[in-house]
Amino acid sequence: MTRAFRQIPETDPSQLLRLRDGIYAADLLIAAVSWLDLFSWLAGNPSDLDRVCSSLGIAHRPADVMLTLFVAMGLLRSDKGRFCLSTRAREHLVKGAPWDLRPYYDSLKERPICKDMLQVLRTGKPANWSSKGDGIDWAKAMSSESFAQGFTSAMDSRGAYLAPMMARELRCPGYRSLLDIGGGSGIYACAVLAANRHMKATILEKPPVDEVTRWSIRQKGMQDRITVLGRDMFDELPHGFDIHLFSNVLHDWDEKAIGLLFKNSFAALSPGGMVGVHDAHLNQKKTGPLPVAEYSVLLMYSTEGRCYSVAEMRDVLRESGFGRTQFVHTAAHRSLITARKPG
Repeated sequence: MTRAFRQIPETDPSQLLRLRDGIYAADLLIAAVSWLDLFSWLAGNPSDLDRVCSSLGIAHRPADVMLTLFVAMGLLRSDKGRFCLSTRAREHLVKGAPWDLRPYYDSLKERPICKDMLQVLRTGKPANWSSKGDGIDWAKAMSSESFAQGFTSAMDSRGAYLAPMMARELRCPGYRSLLDIGGGSGIYACAVLAANRHMKATILEKPPVDEVTRWSIRQKGMQDRITVLGRDMFDELPHGFDIHLFSNVLHDWDEKAIGLLFKNSFAALSPGGMVGVHDAHLNQKKTGPLPVAEYSVLLMYSTEGRCYSVAEMRDVLRESGFGRTQFVHTAAHRSLITARKPG
């Protein structure tokens, strides 16, 4: 069975993943052009993030995601934190420009999702998951057993490709016990154990997801090496593990929550232990990659989080006590950041 968690497909599904993950990026651009008229305003007011927020009445987190996306798209430039228009934006997205495309975008601004996007920009609060009309965001929806099972299965299908690629880069020959925090279906823990036969793992998941995790581990035939602990990851973490893994977890939460998770990880991790963060990360200067900036829109829209830059992750890890931070690309615009707790 472990061989299944090490196999790589003949073809690269990165473009298929990007089409799904970037589905809301165009709607954010429409909302910015047609509801905020952002580019016309910036034409006369090159500004930093705080001034954009205060002047346009939008919240910090979605504004950060929006401006990062437009930099990655080549519509804005960022010079020491001050955003100004590119030539393309000045010629096509500014009121009075000879090739003004704003009316073309206006024809789509009444789409319900564009209006939802404007609400997220104004309030900073996530919208309903997948634009459903039930009034429930992702975090609340996960308390439903049926939603949790469907969502976990969806992430498991993505992990079939991403997990073995991540496990190749997680260097852990000297470690023996993995705690996979918020590990979902267990696909990432399975891949790590398949590549490291000397290791065992525990997956920490909040009920009712933990029952889905137990079922998934049995289906994968890994129940002899992997146990499941039903607990909220924001509570005190169990001790006795020398690797903590956060795979596709932190992007659902804001900076304060991430700081708490790293603080708890540092307190519980064995001396000399390693923490691994596998996710879609922006580059140091937050100018891309574009697929990650697009994915960040979906996360901003549906959760309390976004995609974070390598620099942002390193800063929070350092503030929590970790050192010796390393970064490596894995697959499909994902990457792995590792850091060590002093021995």
